[in-house]
Amino acid sequence: MPLRTVRDAADRLGIGYSTLKQWIHDGYARSTTTAGGHHRLSDAEIERLASHGGARPVRTRASRDPIYIEGLSARNRLRGFVEEVRVEGLLAQVRIRIGDQRLTAVITRDAIDELRLRRGDDAIAIIKSTEVMIARMSPLPSPGRPRRRR
Repeated sequence: MPLRTVRDAADRLGIGYSTLKQWIHDGYARSTTTAGGHHRLSDAEIERLASHGGARPVRTRASRDPIYIEGLSARNRLRGFVEEVRVEGLLAQVRIRIGDQRLTAVITRDAIDELRLRRGDDAIAIIKSTEVMIARMSPLPSPGRPRRRR
């Protein structure tokens, strides 16, 4: 039975390396440990994890047993990683890098504590809004030349 590295298994599952490592440490994903202390996952375990159809283990404050979110109605999901977490008082600022862009969100301190968000963690920004603003980008006019209108 071939064993895969955590990085290879995470790529096959479409999740982040750190997410899969957390699953292993939480006992959600079963792995074999090499003599050097590295985790390896079997193809059968990767298939088991993939069969949940995107369900991810989530711990709630009321219960320490994992529950699964089977789906979410929001379609605007942006995958990235946590670049910075700043906590002050009751609020926290989270900056997520998504490709070459950064998204900043202000959430409650309780949410940070419950999610256990740390710098470097994989995260998904879910955007649900009643307004969308669109701007048109155009090059700056050269000095001394009037701007053309269409």
